[in-house]
Amino acid sequence: MNPVDVHVKFLHPLWSEDDLRGATDGSCGLDLKACLVEEKVCLAPGERVAVPSGLAIDIRRPGVAGFVFSRSGLGTQQGVVVSQGVGVIDPDYRGEIIVSLLNTSSESREIIRGQRIAQLIFMPFFPAAFSVRDELAATSRGAGGFGHTGAM
Repeated sequence: MNPVDVHVKFLHPLWSEDDLRGATDGSCGLDLKACLVEEKVCLAPGERVAVPSGLAIDIRRPGVAGFVFSRSGLGTQQGVVVSQGVGVIDPDYRGEIIVSLLNTSSESREIIRGQRIAQLIFMPFFPAAFSVRDELAATSRGAGGFGHTGAM
């Protein structure tokens, strides 16, 4: 498997080249850090906060984008997740990666400067060529939506 070539610009002194290695040999993503100006930020239950990551990237392979996912431990143990489900870093974006976090727990949570808050994973995407039609191809499902096949 060929790695995706990504140029990285450090925007905060918390980052070094050593941080660009995965936590383990099998890690598929890069852990993003909370590069806060303040020492920590408190999230009340249900509150969102935009957290700077201190990184900007230049994805060098056409057809690949960056995707920001929740860290499993932070989400499962603390209830702090990426607020929009998955953040998308378009390949032509050169600004700082900002991670929007949401506290889904019933307790206040703290995010501390330098804490690993999300993971950045690179995946292919497929641009669409849209064609407007009056009718779409028929299927056995049709327009059946949420729960139309039953619960069990």
